[in-house]
Amino acid sequence: MEKHSVFTTFKKTGFILLTLLLLLTGCQGTSDGGSTGWFHHYFIDSFSFLIKSMASLLNDNYGASIIVVTLLIRLALMPLMLKQQKGSYQMREKMAVMKPEMDAIKERYTNKTDQESKRKQQQEMMQLYQKHEMNPLGAMGCLPMIIQFPILIGFYYAIRTTPEIASHTFLWFDLGNTDMFMPVIAAAIYFVQFKVTQIGMDAQQRKQMAVLGLLSPVMIGFVSFSAPAALPLYWAVGGLFLIFQTLLAKRLYQPEQSHETAAVNQPVK
Repeated sequence: MEKHSVFTTFKKTGFILLTLLLLLTGCQGTSDGGSTGWFHHYFIDSFSFLIKSMASLLNDNYGASIIVVTLLIRLALMPLMLKQQKGSYQMREKMAVMKPEMDAIKERYTNKTDQESKRKQQQEMMQLYQKHEMNPLGAMGCLPMIIQFPILIGFYYAIRTTPEIASHTFLWFDLGNTDMFMPVIAAAIYFVQFKVTQIGMDAQQRKQMAVLGLLSPVMIGFVSFSAPAALPLYWAVGGLFLIFQTLLAKRLYQPEQSHETAAVNQPVK
């Protein structure tokens, strides 16, 4: 019997998202408007139409249109994302309660490498998961990400391939050309968002998330320096919304740190 862990969940979810990325990238077609692929038709063309329609309501302000449509998309996805974050906090709380028992099981089988001992350890771990009604591989852990993924990818390509965007300016920059400041702003916002996600985490959790959490701002900043300024504008607005969403989720769902710490330090009887 396979031993389940949060890292197993992460690897499987990462594989699913990578597969979807490759699939959707392959289905999006060319950027000259001649594609007949289903993803291009139902997602990219639809978002492109939405951007142009919103811009027409805003006196052809395509920068404001990108901001408004980004916020509308994030608002539509927020219930799913809040549900995912609620499940994440609940799982973390259960893991904190289970940790002393998990450590006790691991200690009992320290230095036991025979197959029978491994089998018994796996059985005891699974019984512990069942006792606490814990399922790290629950579908709701990755379902919101799977649902939002084609939407965000479709909107990304719509921004890249809508020709009207490239011919307009917003604030101090041309939406169709690279800008020196927008990549820095977008990367800084995602760095702040990463720091916000660390609020309430203990030192060990913050250390585990350090490298992974810095990946988004670094990659966004790197890509933005060679991308049209419309893209870091989109990422900056999305990042600001994620900061709000994360703070809201923490306010609504994150348990008190003292409770988690007390559970971790509680001795096993």
